[in-house]
Amino acid sequence: MSLLGPAEIRTLADTLNIRPTKKLGQNFVIDGGTVRKIVRVAGLDPDDVVIEVGPGLGSLTLALLPEVRRVIAVEIDPVLARQLPLTVGGHAPELADRLTVVLADAMRVLPADLPAERPTALVANLPYNVSVPVVLHLLETQPSLRKVLIMVQAEVADRLAAAPGSKVYGIPSVKAAWYADVRRAGPVGRTVFWPVPNVDSGLVAMTRREPPSTVATREEVFAVVDAAFAQRRKTLRAALASWAGGAPAAERALRAAGIDPSARGEQLTVEDFARIAENRDTGAGGGAGAGAGAGDGGAGDDAADGDPSGSSS
Repeated sequence: MSLLGPAEIRTLADTLNIRPTKKLGQNFVIDGGTVRKIVRVAGLDPDDVVIEVGPGLGSLTLALLPEVRRVIAVEIDPVLARQLPLTVGGHAPELADRLTVVLADAMRVLPADLPAERPTALVANLPYNVSVPVVLHLLETQPSLRKVLIMVQAEVADRLAAAPGSKVYGIPSVKAAWYADVRRAGPVGRTVFWPVPNVDSGLVAMTRREPPSTVATREEVFAVVDAAFAQRRKTLRAALASWAGGAPAAERALRAAGIDPSARGEQLTVEDFARIAENRDTGAGGGAGAGAGAGDGGAGDDAADGDPSGSSS
Protein backbone atom coordinates (compact mmCIF):
# COMPACT_ATOMS: atom_id res chain seq x y z
CA MET A 1 0.00 0.00 0.00
CA SER A 2 1.25 3.50 -0.84
CA LEU A 3 0.27 6.77 0.79
CA LEU A 4 -0.55 9.91 -1.17
CA GLY A 5 2.47 12.12 -1.82
CA PRO A 6 2.34 15.93 -2.11
CA ALA A 7 2.47 15.96 -5.91
CA GLU A 8 -0.21 13.28 -6.19
CA ILE A 9 -2.48 15.17 -3.78
CA ARG A 10 -2.22 18.34 -5.85
CA THR A 11 -2.79 16.42 -9.08
CA LEU A 12 -5.85 14.71 -7.63
CA ALA A 13 -7.21 18.05 -6.42
CA ASP A 14 -6.71 19.51 -9.90
CA THR A 15 -8.45 16.55 -11.50
CA LEU A 16 -11.44 16.96 -9.19
CA ASN A 17 -11.33 20.77 -9.49
CA ILE A 18 -10.99 20.94 -5.71
CA ARG A 19 -9.48 23.98 -4.05
CA PRO A 20 -9.13 24.01 -0.25
CA THR A 21 -11.46 26.67 1.11
CA LYS A 22 -11.22 28.77 4.24
CA LYS A 23 -15.00 28.56 4.65
CA LEU A 24 -14.81 24.80 5.15
CA GLY A 25 -11.61 25.02 7.19
CA GLN A 26 -9.81 22.85 4.65
CA ASN A 27 -6.10 22.20 4.98
CA PHE A 28 -5.08 18.89 3.43
CA VAL A 29 -2.26 16.90 5.04
CA ILE A 30 0.43 16.19 2.45
CA ASP A 31 3.12 14.65 4.65
CA GLY A 32 3.17 10.86 5.02
CA GLY A 33 5.20 11.01 8.21
CA THR A 34 2.52 13.11 9.88
CA VAL A 35 -0.36 10.76 9.08
CA ARG A 36 1.71 7.80 10.28
CA LYS A 37 2.41 9.68 13.51
CA ILE A 38 -1.30 10.38 14.03
CA VAL A 39 -2.13 6.70 13.62
CA ARG A 40 0.69 5.68 15.96
CA VAL A 41 -0.22 8.16 18.69
CA ALA A 42 -3.90 7.17 18.46
CA GLY A 43 -3.03 3.78 19.99
CA LEU A 44 -5.42 1.85 17.79
CA ASP A 45 -6.17 -1.86 18.02
CA PRO A 46 -6.87 -4.21 15.09
CA ASP A 47 -10.50 -4.54 16.20
CA ASP A 48 -11.13 -0.79 16.38
CA VAL A 49 -13.77 0.83 14.20
CA VAL A 50 -12.58 4.35 13.47
CA ILE A 51 -14.74 7.30 12.53
CA GLU A 52 -12.82 9.86 10.51
CA VAL A 53 -14.34 13.29 9.95
CA GLY A 54 -13.48 15.17 6.79
CA PRO A 55 -11.24 12.57 5.12
CA GLY A 56 -10.70 14.92 2.20
CA LEU A 57 -8.42 13.41 -0.41
CA GLY A 58 -7.66 10.36 1.75
CA SER A 59 -4.17 10.84 3.19
CA LEU A 60 -5.11 9.84 6.73
CA THR A 61 -7.66 7.28 5.55
CA LEU A 62 -4.98 5.30 3.73
CA ALA A 63 -2.80 5.28 6.83
CA LEU A 64 -5.68 4.12 9.06
CA LEU A 65 -7.02 1.25 6.96
CA PRO A 66 -4.19 -1.29 7.55
CA GLU A 67 -4.39 -0.80 11.33
CA VAL A 68 -8.09 -1.25 12.13
CA ARG A 69 -11.13 -3.34 11.30
CA ARG A 70 -13.08 -0.54 9.63
CA VAL A 71 -12.87 3.16 8.83
CA ILE A 72 -16.13 5.10 8.66
CA ALA A 73 -15.31 8.28 6.75
CA VAL A 74 -17.85 11.07 7.25
CA GLU A 75 -17.59 13.53 4.38
CA ILE A 76 -19.95 16.39 3.51
CA ASP A 77 -18.51 17.14 0.06
CA PRO A 78 -20.17 14.85 -2.54
CA VAL A 79 -17.19 15.07 -4.90
CA LEU A 80 -14.72 14.00 -2.23
CA ALA A 81 -17.09 11.34 -0.91
CA ARG A 82 -17.36 9.76 -4.37
CA GLN A 83 -13.61 9.91 -4.94
CA LEU A 84 -12.43 8.39 -1.67
CA PRO A 85 -13.36 4.75 -2.46
CA LEU A 86 -11.66 5.15 -5.86
CA THR A 87 -8.50 6.45 -4.24
CA VAL A 88 -8.45 3.59 -1.75
CA GLY A 89 -9.16 1.10 -4.53
CA GLY A 90 -6.19 2.41 -6.46
CA HIS A 91 -3.71 2.51 -3.56
CA ALA A 92 -4.89 -0.32 -1.31
CA PRO A 93 -7.37 -2.55 -3.15
CA GLU A 94 -6.91 -5.31 -0.59
CA LEU A 95 -8.25 -2.95 2.10
CA ALA A 96 -11.13 -1.41 0.16
CA ASP A 97 -13.73 -3.51 1.96
CA ARG A 98 -12.69 -1.93 5.27
CA LEU A 99 -13.88 1.51 4.17
CA THR A 100 -17.39 2.91 4.53
CA VAL A 101 -18.04 6.44 3.29
CA VAL A 102 -20.96 8.34 4.81
CA LEU A 103 -22.06 11.48 2.98
CA ALA A 104 -23.15 13.63 5.92
CA ASP A 105 -22.52 16.69 8.06
CA ALA A 106 -20.45 15.56 11.05
CA MET A 107 -22.23 18.08 13.25
CA ARG A 108 -25.55 16.37 12.60
CA VAL A 109 -24.61 12.74 12.10
CA LEU A 110 -26.33 10.30 14.47
CA PRO A 111 -25.87 6.58 15.18
CA ALA A 112 -28.67 5.74 12.75
CA ASP A 113 -26.69 7.39 9.96
CA LEU A 114 -23.70 5.06 10.45
CA PRO A 115 -23.12 1.36 9.77
CA ALA A 116 -24.17 -1.22 12.35
CA GLU A 117 -20.59 -1.54 13.59
CA ARG A 118 -20.31 1.09 16.30
CA PRO A 119 -17.25 3.38 16.14
CA THR A 120 -14.77 2.85 18.97
CA ALA A 121 -12.31 5.60 18.06
CA LEU A 122 -12.36 9.05 16.50
CA VAL A 123 -9.23 9.91 14.54
CA ALA A 124 -9.35 13.03 12.39
CA ASN A 125 -7.74 16.17 11.13
CA LEU A 126 -10.66 18.40 12.09
CA PRO A 127 -11.57 21.61 10.26
CA TYR A 128 -10.22 24.47 12.35
CA ASN A 129 -13.41 26.48 12.45
CA VAL A 130 -15.64 23.80 13.98
CA SER A 131 -13.33 21.39 15.76
CA VAL A 132 -14.77 21.84 19.26
CA PRO A 133 -18.47 21.50 18.33
CA VAL A 134 -17.73 18.45 16.18
CA VAL A 135 -15.80 16.53 18.82
CA LEU A 136 -18.33 17.34 21.55
CA HIS A 137 -21.22 16.32 19.31
CA LEU A 138 -19.61 12.98 18.49
CA LEU A 139 -18.69 12.25 22.10
CA GLU A 140 -22.31 12.86 23.08
CA THR A 141 -24.04 11.02 20.26
CA GLN A 142 -21.59 8.14 19.81
CA PRO A 143 -21.23 6.62 23.30
CA SER A 144 -19.28 3.69 21.84
CA LEU A 145 -16.30 6.00 21.24
CA ARG A 146 -13.61 5.07 23.76
CA LYS A 147 -10.64 7.04 22.45
CA VAL A 148 -10.02 10.16 20.40
CA LEU A 149 -6.98 11.53 18.60
CA ILE A 150 -7.63 14.76 16.73
CA MET A 151 -5.43 17.30 14.99
CA VAL A 152 -6.65 20.85 15.60
CA GLN A 153 -5.40 24.41 15.73
CA ALA A 154 -2.78 24.72 18.49
CA GLU A 155 -4.86 27.27 20.38
CA VAL A 156 -7.84 24.92 20.34
CA ALA A 157 -5.65 22.04 21.49
CA ASP A 158 -4.48 24.15 24.43
CA ARG A 159 -8.05 25.03 25.37
CA LEU A 160 -9.33 21.48 25.17
CA ALA A 161 -6.52 20.12 27.34
CA ALA A 162 -6.31 23.04 29.80
CA ALA A 163 -6.57 22.41 33.52
CA PRO A 164 -8.46 24.61 36.02
CA GLY A 165 -6.51 27.75 36.80
CA SER A 166 -4.99 28.04 33.34
CA LYS A 167 -5.49 31.26 31.38
CA VAL A 168 -6.96 29.31 28.47
CA TYR A 169 -9.22 27.09 30.59
CA GLY A 170 -12.80 27.63 29.52
CA ILE A 171 -15.95 26.14 28.05
CA PRO A 172 -14.20 23.65 25.71
CA SER A 173 -11.99 22.45 28.58
CA VAL A 174 -14.89 21.79 30.95
CA LYS A 175 -17.21 20.20 28.39
CA ALA A 176 -14.50 17.90 27.07
CA ALA A 177 -13.69 16.89 30.65
CA TRP A 178 -17.32 15.82 31.13
CA TYR A 179 -16.68 12.99 28.66
CA ALA A 180 -13.00 12.16 28.84
CA ASP A 181 -9.53 12.57 30.22
CA VAL A 182 -7.87 15.01 27.82
CA ARG A 183 -4.19 15.67 27.11
CA ARG A 184 -1.99 17.38 24.57
CA ALA A 185 -0.32 14.72 22.42
CA GLY A 186 2.26 16.72 20.50
CA PRO A 187 2.77 19.66 18.10
CA VAL A 188 2.28 19.64 14.34
CA GLY A 189 4.23 21.92 12.00
CA ARG A 190 2.59 24.15 9.42
CA THR A 191 4.43 22.79 6.40
CA VAL A 192 2.70 19.39 6.52
CA PHE A 193 -0.48 21.04 5.15
CA TRP A 194 -1.60 22.29 1.79
CA PRO A 195 -2.27 25.14 1.74
CA VAL A 196 0.11 26.11 4.55
CA PRO A 197 -2.02 27.64 7.34
CA ASN A 198 -1.00 30.76 9.23
CA VAL A 199 -1.43 29.01 12.59
CA ASP A 200 0.24 26.09 14.31
CA SER A 201 -1.55 22.81 14.96
CA GLY A 202 -1.46 20.21 17.68
CA LEU A 203 -2.66 16.73 18.57
CA VAL A 204 -5.19 16.14 21.34
CA ALA A 205 -5.81 12.71 22.84
CA MET A 206 -8.91 11.79 24.82
CA THR A 207 -9.79 8.66 26.76
CA ARG A 208 -13.47 8.20 27.54
CA ARG A 209 -14.46 8.04 31.18
CA GLU A 210 -17.73 8.16 33.03
CA PRO A 211 -19.13 11.67 33.55
CA PRO A 212 -19.15 13.10 37.07
CA SER A 213 -21.50 11.39 39.47
CA THR A 214 -24.36 13.86 39.78
CA VAL A 215 -28.13 14.07 39.82
CA ALA A 216 -27.95 17.02 37.42
CA THR A 217 -28.29 16.35 33.71
CA ARG A 218 -25.57 17.13 31.21
CA GLU A 219 -27.70 19.97 29.84
CA GLU A 220 -28.09 21.47 33.31
CA VAL A 221 -24.36 21.30 33.99
CA PHE A 222 -23.46 22.74 30.59
CA ALA A 223 -25.89 25.63 31.17
CA VAL A 224 -23.91 26.55 34.31
CA VAL A 225 -20.64 26.31 32.38
CA ASP A 226 -21.93 28.56 29.60
CA ALA A 227 -23.15 31.16 32.08
CA ALA A 228 -19.95 31.08 34.13
CA PHE A 229 -17.71 31.80 31.14
CA ALA A 230 -20.00 34.20 29.29
CA GLN A 231 -18.49 36.99 31.39
CA ARG A 232 -15.10 35.68 32.50
CA ARG A 233 -14.06 38.74 34.46
CA LYS A 234 -17.06 38.57 36.77
CA THR A 235 -17.23 36.59 39.97
CA LEU A 236 -19.42 33.52 39.85
CA ARG A 237 -22.01 35.30 42.02
CA ALA A 238 -22.43 37.90 39.29
CA ALA A 239 -21.84 35.67 36.27
CA LEU A 240 -24.46 33.12 37.37
CA ALA A 241 -27.09 35.68 38.35
CA SER A 242 -29.16 35.31 35.17
CA TRP A 243 -28.86 31.52 35.32
CA ALA A 244 -29.96 31.35 38.96
CA GLY A 245 -32.64 34.04 38.92
CA GLY A 246 -30.62 36.73 40.63
CA ALA A 247 -27.30 37.22 42.38
CA PRO A 248 -28.63 36.16 45.82
CA ALA A 249 -29.93 32.90 44.35
CA ALA A 250 -26.60 32.36 42.62
CA GLU A 251 -24.78 32.86 45.92
CA ARG A 252 -27.04 30.37 47.66
CA ALA A 253 -26.41 27.75 44.99
CA LEU A 254 -22.65 28.36 45.15
CA ARG A 255 -22.46 28.15 48.93
CA ALA A 256 -24.59 24.99 48.94
CA ALA A 257 -22.11 23.52 46.45
CA GLY A 258 -19.17 24.50 48.63
CA ILE A 259 -17.93 27.10 46.14
CA ASP A 260 -16.71 30.58 47.10
CA PRO A 261 -19.12 33.06 45.41
CA SER A 262 -16.17 35.37 44.70
CA ALA A 263 -14.39 32.68 42.69
CA ARG A 264 -14.34 32.70 38.90
CA GLY A 265 -15.24 29.99 36.43
CA GLU A 266 -11.67 29.22 35.39
CA GLN A 267 -10.94 27.99 38.91
CA LEU A 268 -13.57 25.23 38.91
CA THR A 269 -13.49 21.60 37.83
CA VAL A 270 -16.29 19.91 35.92
CA GLU A 271 -17.28 18.25 39.21
CA ASP A 272 -17.64 21.71 40.78
CA PHE A 273 -19.96 22.82 38.00
CA ALA A 274 -22.03 19.68 38.48
CA ARG A 275 -22.49 20.46 42.20
CA ILE A 276 -23.59 23.99 41.36
CA ALA A 277 -26.16 22.66 38.90
CA GLU A 278 -27.47 20.29 41.56
CA ASN A 279 -28.04 23.16 43.99
CA ARG A 280 -29.89 25.56 41.74
CA ASP A 281 -33.04 26.90 43.39
CA THR A 282 -35.57 25.80 40.80
CA GLY A 283 -38.18 27.99 42.42
CA ALA A 284 -36.21 31.12 41.62
CA GLY A 285 -37.84 31.38 38.21
CA GLY A 286 -34.85 32.70 36.32
CA GLY A 287 -31.92 31.15 34.60
CA ALA A 288 -30.18 30.80 31.34
CA GLY A 289 -31.66 28.22 29.04
CA ALA A 290 -30.71 24.85 30.45
CA GLY A 291 -30.01 23.24 27.20
CA ALA A 292 -26.54 24.00 26.00
CA GLY A 293 -26.17 21.20 23.54
CA ALA A 294 -23.38 18.68 23.42
CA GLY A 295 -22.04 20.24 20.28
CA ASP A 296 -21.98 23.82 21.56
CA GLY A 297 -18.53 25.28 21.43
CA GLY A 298 -19.67 27.54 24.21
CA ALA A 299 -20.77 31.06 24.88
CA GLY A 300 -18.86 34.26 25.42
CA ASP A 301 -15.20 34.36 24.42
CA ASP A 302 -15.04 30.57 24.13
CA ALA A 303 -17.52 30.39 21.27
CA ALA A 304 -16.67 28.19 18.32
CA ASP A 305 -18.76 29.26 15.37
CA GLY A 306 -18.68 28.34 11.72
CA ASP A 307 -19.80 25.90 9.10
CA PRO A 308 -19.50 22.46 10.66
CA SER A 309 -18.63 20.80 7.40
CA GLY A 310 -15.25 20.62 5.85
CA SER A 311 -12.59 18.17 4.81
CA SER A 312 -9.10 18.59 6.03
CA SER A 313 -7.13 15.40 5.69
